[in-house]
Amino acid sequence: MTYAADQLRDEVAYVAYHFHWALDQILDLEHGDRRAFVTGIAGLNARAAEE
Repeated sequence: MTYAADQLRDEVAYVAYHFHWALDQILDLEHGDRRAFVTGIAGLNARAAEE
């Protein structure tokens, strides 16, 4: 199974924006780990928006 380049770019940009990690650090993450960070960031943003 291949992973859509657009989706990968979106995930990398999202994590980089919020955590200020370098591109290499984000691309070195396993797919599941990167998705977990994206989900975690989204949860943090949702909670912050509720406050």
